[in-house]
Formats: sequence, C-alpha cells, structure tokens
Amino acid sequence: MTATPNITHWSDRVDLAAAFRWTVKLNMHEAVANHFSLAVNPSGTQFLINPKGRHFARLTASSLVEIDADDPRTMQRPDAPDPTAWGLHGAIHRACPHARCVMHVHSIHATVLASLADSHLPAIDQNSAMFHNRVVVDDAYGGMAFEAEGERCARLLADPKISTMVMGNHGVLVIGHTVAETFNRLTYFERAAETYIRALQTGRPLRVLPDAIAEKTAREWEDYPGYARDHLSEIKALLNVESPGYAS
Repeated sequence: MTATPNITHWSDRVDLAAAFRWTVKLNMHEAVANHFSLAVNPSGTQFLINPKGRHFARLTASSLVEIDADDPRTMQRPDAPDPTAWGLHGAIHRACPHARCVMHVHSIHATVLASLADSHLPAIDQNSAMFHNRVVVDDAYGGMAFEAEGERCARLLADPKISTMVMGNHGVLVIGHTVAETFNRLTYFERAAETYIRALQTGRPLRVLPDAIAEKTAREWEDYPGYARDHLSEIKALLNVESPGYAS
C-alpha cells in the first residue's frame, strides 16, 4: 500500500478503490456504469471519481481521476469522466458540501424498490431502521443523469439529514462523510431493500416498527463506535490477500 509518487490523497484513493472492488464481490456493479466519488478539498468541489469506461474490478487507487466541479473545461480533458458522472456527481459536489462521498449504483434490490409505485422503505427490521427519516424518494425521473437531471437530483439532497436517495425508475444514491461511512450505508441499504422485498413476497402483513423505536435505532446506528471504519478495514485486509493490486 505504498503511495505512488506525485499522486495526492493516497489513503483516500485506496479506500475508494477498495469500495469499488468489494462492490463487485457483492454483485452490486453494472457493466462499466455507475460511479463513486469523494471530495478532497474543504468546499467539496474537487473530487476523485472512477475513470470513464473502466470496470469496477479493474479500478486501482492510482487510476482514479481528480476533477473540479467548478471547472467547465473538465469535459474537454483527455481523461474526462463519463458525462453522467459529471452531470450527477459534479452537481452534488457543487451544491451539497456535506456530501463528501457519493455512491450511485443500480444494485438489484435497491432498483427493484425504485421500480415500485411506492418506493419508500419501511422500518421492518434493525437494518431498515438505519434509514428511518433519512431517505428521499425521487419520483420525477427525467432521463439519464446529464447536467440538468443531475442538478435536479442534487436539490433533493439539500437537507443534511438525508443520507440516501431512492432514484425512482433508476437506482440508489448514498452520501456520507467518508468512504467507510458511505460504503457501509450502501451495503446496508441493499440488504434492507432485499429484506423488504422478500417480506413483500410472502404476501403476509409486515411488522413495521413504531416511529419512536425506528428513530431511536437510526440514531444508535449513527452513534455506533467505529463500525463503518472497521467494516472497510476488514474489506481492505481481505483484498490485501486476495487482490492487493487495488492499492496500486
């Protein structure tokens, strides 16, 4: 995990590369689509993101691209990101400085949830309670996430309490302060969506938690000491044995 000379934000790059690689392990990736980004300056406008057309399984710390959401020349660069990455992630980093890390996927169960007429996730277990009153549902899908669509989506994340956006007819987007926090949240949302969908498939009534208990549990998740950090640390420990090239 030695830093490559002349490449900045090395530990952040390693964390982000690990998240990409583990997303493949969880089968939450899709072809060469979807993007993760991480702000690296105080205002949040400069950020790391995956390069255009690269499979998550081949991403490395040094291959991540650093761009500036306030620089309109970005899309003329030879290493310009995918235009939907610029449209969605650029808009969010420009408008929402609290969204330090942004992860967007079309994972199976979250996308099933996003395809339902009612895409809200009720608190039916401890995992889904993590998201109680912290999810916004976008029910106005307007096409692929080029600049106008990205700006519309960014406006839905203005409330710092919101951690997750169910993108109706599209997928899911999760934000956080660190790679560890955001990736932990992303994996738990996918698991919670799967639990909910499987519960619906039984056709039997759901046992929904009372609002007060759901909110208490959500806060307990937020205050749980070091859990997300430990999760990512273990992922990196596994990758260091299985595929250490991610940190190159």
